[in-house]
Amino acid sequence: MLKNISRFEEALYKREKEGTLRTLKSPTEGIDFYSNDYLGLTRNKELQGILLKKINDTPQFLSGSTGSRLISGNSNLVISTEEFIAKKHKFSSALLFPSGYSANLALFSTIPSRHDTIIVDEQIHRSVHDACKMSNAKKLKFKHNDLNDLEKILQRQEGHCYIAIESLYSMEGDFAPIQEIVKLARQYNADLLIDEAHALGVFGNGLVEKYGLESEITAAVITYGKAFGAHGAAILCSDIIKSYLINFASPFIYSTSAQDIQWMSIKTGYEFLEDHHELSMRLKDNIRIFRNQKLESPSSESSPIQAIIIPDNQKLKTLQKSLWENGFQTYAIHSPTVKEGTERLRICLHSFNTEKEIIRLTEIIKEFI
Repeated sequence: MLKNISRFEEALYKREKEGTLRTLKSPTEGIDFYSNDYLGLTRNKELQGILLKKINDTPQFLSGSTGSRLISGNSNLVISTEEFIAKKHKFSSALLFPSGYSANLALFSTIPSRHDTIIVDEQIHRSVHDACKMSNAKKLKFKHNDLNDLEKILQRQEGHCYIAIESLYSMEGDFAPIQEIVKLARQYNADLLIDEAHALGVFGNGLVEKYGLESEITAAVITYGKAFGAHGAAILCSDIIKSYLINFASPFIYSTSAQDIQWMSIKTGYEFLEDHHELSMRLKDNIRIFRNQKLESPSSESSPIQAIIIPDNQKLKTLQKSLWENGFQTYAIHSPTVKEGTERLRICLHSFNTEKEIIRLTEIIKEFI
């Protein structure tokens, strides 16, 4: 039995009093403006039919992997899927993980050494911050998308540096100035690590490929639980980095491998999107419709994530409650998850949202701002 329970109760009571206590809720019906299912693949009947046929043909895909990949959990399917992914993204190697969180833990806790410095964008995903705690390297933060601040930090460092960014940020819904950061990395002989979780699928194979920067990136993390409607992640890298991770990355070494159905779903997702470019086109149309409603937002015009700043926790709660009562599923992000004064409604747009739904959503929001 836990002896010192009072501090846990106090922390939970404080959150409950502030109205920021997190709880797990049962799924409810509504119009989805909050999931990461940007291209609607989790609800796509054609894709489901393809997956079902593959499972019927090979039911052992459903079985557990029986161990870590270094023992009994390495299958021919996961090997061939990694080769497929690496070729697709024009990297020499890819290493699959059960989730994006575990991929970031592996990458950032293993590659930088105790004499290195990891310089992260202040809005990078929490998994990167957690991974840096596992690393022996020093971690510094630069102001969000601020090239001048990043360069000043680079100038002050004596050892080797790793720069860590997202190509598309999940809280602000804006893009990193990747090409400019590549130039800084080259100038200061730094390695660049990019998380492409929210760009993959929405923008083809991601923004690294769009800008042709594969040779400039030390490693990129891509995840499949968003636009691909699947689960898992891959680290795109060189053969040496892959071998190093296999030998020294604890999250990889000591985790049971995922089932083959996960790897099969990932590969099938690539093949399906190759034949269904109309899904990303529909999403782009819906983003344009939303932006045409003239709501003020810090998010980029072509981003599927649109943030509406409501710098008042109580007002934000009231708005979200009204939206849910009208059948619109949105996600409110309160401080301290974001800085006080930058509380926001996070809206995710999808290929399956209708123009009527988007316009009605924005009408309700305008009543509160």
